[in-house]
This record gives sequence, C-alpha cells and structure tokens, in this order.
Amino acid sequence: MATATTHGARDHARAQQGTRAEAMPVVPADDWPAPPPGAGPLVWAETVAGGNYTHKVLARGTELRLTDLTGDACAHLLLYVADRPWERLNVADTVKVQWNAYLGEGRLLLSDQGRVLASVVTDTSGRHDALCGTSTLLRNTERYGDGTPQSASPAGRELFKLAAAKNGLGPRDLPPSLSFFQGVEIREDGSPAFTGSAGPGASVTLRAEQDLTVLIANVPHPADPRPHYTSTPLEVLAWHARATAAGDPLWEATPEGRRAFLNTAEFLATRGLA
Repeated sequence: MATATTHGARDHARAQQGTRAEAMPVVPADDWPAPPPGAGPLVWAETVAGGNYTHKVLARGTELRLTDLTGDACAHLLLYVADRPWERLNVADTVKVQWNAYLGEGRLLLSDQGRVLASVVTDTSGRHDALCGTSTLLRNTERYGDGTPQSASPAGRELFKLAAAKNGLGPRDLPPSLSFFQGVEIREDGSPAFTGSAGPGASVTLRAEQDLTVLIANVPHPADPRPHYTSTPLEVLAWHARATAAGDPLWEATPEGRRAFLNTAEFLATRGLA
C-alpha cells in the first residue's frame, strides 16, 4: 500500500493539504469563509464536533461567539485567568452575586475573587444552565455504556481533563462548568426540568474581561433524557474587540455588576494592565 514506506506516508500526508473536514480548526483563523458582520480579524475559528473539545488563550477584550449549528450542540465552558489559573470561573458566585440562576444577555461570569471574567454580550438562545455542570465518566458509562474520551460517548469531565492538561492544569483544577444551548429550569417544587435547545443557529457572544484560558467540551447535557448520545457540531469564532469600560450600560446595569467591574478594574490597574 502507498503508506507502507516512510516516503509513501509522507506523500499521502502532504496530499491532504488544503482539504477540510466537517469539524476542525481553521488556521489562520482569518481564512474562515464567513466572519460575523462587523467583527474584526478572527483569532479563533473552529467547528467542534459533537463529543469533542477545544481550548484557547484569549486576550482581554476578545469577543467569543458560540453557535449551535444544527440544534443539538451543548457547549460546556470553563474559564481561568490566563496567568493566574487559581482564579477561575465560580458558577456558585456567578449565580449568587447576580441574584439569578439563568444566564443570558447582560449577565456576568464571575470568579471567586469577585471579579468579572467574561460578560454575555448577546444571546439568541436563552437555553443555558448554571446548575447541573457537565457529564461524568460514571454517569455516561451507566447511560451509554462508556464515557472515556476515546469512546463514542465521551463524558464532558473526561474531555475537560484533556483540555486542562494541555494548559498545565489537572483534574483538581476542574470546577463546575456552565452549559450553553441546552437549558434547565427549576420547577415550583425545586426539581430541575430539562428545556432542551432553542434550535439550529442559536448563538451566544461572550466578551473576555481579563486574559482568559477557555476550555470547551461539546457533549450532551447530563439532564438530556434521550437514550442515545446526541451531540452535534459547535461553531467557535473569536475576534479582538474592547473590554467593557466605565460608562458602558453593562457596567452600570446592576449594583452587583458595577462592584464586580470595579474590583476587576482595580486589580488590572495595579498590574498596569488597564
């Protein structure tokens, strides 16, 4: 066969240049064929297959748009301050400080230091979750027969372990995550109700308010009742923009949000970053 020799394998590999799979990164990102209207040059452009993961370090002010292409993506998200990974997304504080368990436009993603990691700039989905976290090896093995990263039904936490390792982090660095595009609501009796997807084409745009390490696992929501592992491609696009500043409506939207932005600005100023 053609790849039986080193030269044959090399020629075969080089012959793949320029070909594209359904789900893959585009490098350079600015070669992406259809950038969002009004966006600057892209710095991250990728389609993440269902049951896969991705990660990237983004500069402060970068806007990150996630899109559920066909209606069954679920983007589980973790955020870390890029050079200080011990400051990371705290879902409990994100919910508690803002007096709201439901993510959406105008909400802030907070660390346990009372600072803003990212803000939700736009949201056409409205189906998100800050309560359930991602799937686990045990749960996926019980439901689908396997939950390892190489299986047909990988668990979100197992994929997060791989993404974390590529950024110098370990399993102990994985807190509860947020989920975008598959929602959960709490009933009057306190039980969770899975609300599913808003449908194909829904998107959410986040703005990095500090330099961030971003981990994303695109796997089914743990409350998804369907018996089969259902996860479809997620589009990930990012471009440089401006961080939220004093005077922006988002900065002044709530007393709690204003305090979080002030905490962030003070911290960045002491380091000469703002």
